[in-house]
Amino acid sequence: MFTLGKTNAKTFRPKTLTGSKGLQLKRHIEATLGSGNIMDAVKLPPGEEFEEWLAVNTVDFYNAVSMLYGTLAEFCTEKSCEVMSASSKYEYLWADGVKIKKPVRLSAPEYIDKLFDWIESQIDDENIFPQQFGAQFPPNYLEVTKTIYKRLFRVYAHIYHSHFKQICSLDEEAHLNTCFKHFIFFTLHYNLVDSKELAPLQELIDQFQGKAAPPAKAPAS
Repeated sequence: MFTLGKTNAKTFRPKTLTGSKGLQLKRHIEATLGSGNIMDAVKLPPGEEFEEWLAVNTVDFYNAVSMLYGTLAEFCTEKSCEVMSASSKYEYLWADGVKIKKPVRLSAPEYIDKLFDWIESQIDDENIFPQQFGAQFPPNYLEVTKTIYKRLFRVYAHIYHSHFKQICSLDEEAHLNTCFKHFIFFTLHYNLVDSKELAPLQELIDQFQGKAAPPAKAPAS
C-alpha cells in the first residue's frame, strides 16, 4: 500500500458517501484504475446514473487532494506562500458567496483551508449531495460540482508551481502525477472546468494527453 509522508491531521479530512451504491462505485474506480487504462476509471459504468458517478468521484478527488496537501503543511505557510497562486502569472482570490461575497486576497494556506471547508459543507449538505441511493439531485448540482472541480484544480496548480521540489523530496512525485492525471482526465471527459482555468498546468495536461513531447533529457557526459 502506498503511504504518504507526514500528513497534517487538520488538513486531511477524508469524506465518504454512505450507502452500498457509493461503495460499489468506489470499488469500480479502484479496480479500473489498476487496469492500466485510466479512461476505464473515467467512463460512466454501464447502467449507472451520471449524478451518482460524479458524486462518488468528487469525494474521492477531494480526499486525494486533501491528503497530498496535508503532507505539505510545514512547507506551505503564510510566510512562504503569502498569496494563493500558481506561478507569478496566476493569483486566486477567495469568495464563497455567503460569508465572503467580495473576493479577498489570502495566503495559500488560508485560501486552501477555506476551500476545503467550503467543499466539505457542500458534500455534507444532503440537499446537494443526497446520501440515499435513488434520491433526486438538485437542479444546481452540476453547477456546484463544477465549482468544486475548479477549486480543486487550483490546489493542484499551487502544489505543482510552488511545492514540486518538496513533493520530490518526499518521494510523492509519482503519486501526485497519478492523482492529477486521473483528476484531469475525468474533468476533461465531462467538461467540468473551463479551458481558461486550466492554463497554469496546460503544458503538463498536454503531456499527459500525448499532445506535447516530454522535456528533453540532458545528454550523457
